[in-house]
Amino acid sequence: MRKNSSTGGNTSSIDERTRKRLKDIGGADIVVGIPSYNNAATIARVIKAAELGLAKYFPHYKGVIFISEGGNAEETEKAVEALNDKHYFETAFIARPQFDTEIIVAKYIGPSGKGTAVRAILEAAEILNARAGCMLDSDLRSIFPEWIELLIAPVIIKGFGFVAPYYSRHKYDGTITNMIAYPLTWALYGRRVRQPIGGDFGFSRKLITSLLSKEVWGTDIARFGIDIWMTTVAICENLKICQSFLGAKIHDDKDPGKDLSPMFTQVVGTIFSLMDIYQETWLHVKGSRPTAIFGFESEFAPKPLKVDVENLINKFKEGVSRYMPVWEKVLEAENCQKICEVARMDSVHFELPVDLWIKSLYDFAVAYNKRTDGLTPGQVIEALVPIYYAVTASFVRRTQNLDSRQAEEVINQQCSAFETLKPYLINRWTSMG
Repeated sequence: MRKNSSTGGNTSSIDERTRKRLKDIGGADIVVGIPSYNNAATIARVIKAAELGLAKYFPHYKGVIFISEGGNAEETEKAVEALNDKHYFETAFIARPQFDTEIIVAKYIGPSGKGTAVRAILEAAEILNARAGCMLDSDLRSIFPEWIELLIAPVIIKGFGFVAPYYSRHKYDGTITNMIAYPLTWALYGRRVRQPIGGDFGFSRKLITSLLSKEVWGTDIARFGIDIWMTTVAICENLKICQSFLGAKIHDDKDPGKDLSPMFTQVVGTIFSLMDIYQETWLHVKGSRPTAIFGFESEFAPKPLKVDVENLINKFKEGVSRYMPVWEKVLEAENCQKICEVARMDSVHFELPVDLWIKSLYDFAVAYNKRTDGLTPGQVIEALVPIYYAVTASFVRRTQNLDSRQAEEVINQQCSAFETLKPYLINRWTSMG
């Protein structure tokens, strides 16, 4: 039974006024969704790129841009009104489309967070009976109109159900993706999706229906881990998936040792939770296969990102005494012993072996889901952070003299090791009942 239907009652993330406006439009072919939280200062660029992209690549399709606002909707509406003269069509040498693109700003209903914003966008696409849609972050500085083609065309022209982004990134940008999200998606579900937590993606009508039918919209999975959740659903429900090369994604630099935001807890917690939901899928998946990539992959070199390795190592060592009581419960005895040996290394020779990292992460995934010795999921994730610092420091040391392509090969080798060691996870998972 579909408990969280977008068509009824108090469970909707769209108010009645917005719902009426959508119905008055009478349908659309493409919906471009932009989740926003007080991004009036940056959202105009994203809107212009979306509108130009629709006009250039889909001039005979009816498009709607739906901004799902969690903050000050009035300020966002002012940013939209400032674009009324459409002067950017002349400067971009792009003809006006056959249909005017409707731009809607709606204050979503429900718990604050990207998940609720995304749900409202999916509901809007369902009401409009859209053939395809895409999602764009509202603070993008590197977006071009071509992104619309790359995210939408695989759905409309090639029949794909989900289009993941493929960015050009510095080797030390996105360490949560590189060390955890990418290798676990590869090993668990057998699909090599390089950016499973990217915020920009394309989706089909089939995926819209599937996502809205899930009973997770009131949980932390949808609120805090929406991107990895959608990727995982698309894979596990056998939608045809691909990737599109979008070039660089410019955002604020983040040293993984100095700014470990709640993103770590949210993303890793969601990945671990999904392992329980989809255990009947991943327990039987063997091997992995690549995922098609569309677009022109340039040789663009992202801006360098500096990482304070010494700080990462120190944070790991500081966590040893604090988290040892948890590690002793979570980690297999041999893994715990080896972690302690790594902690005694001096900085010059510091290295966390890849196999030890993988087995440790698998141990934590089991403990998170099996409630080991009464530990809460929050305690398990918190205790994983110092070991994540250690593997990040080790990766930086191992790749500091490599270029981006060589570092990417190291990451892929690590993903292969995750796949090779999957029987270790399966044995631990099934033995815990």
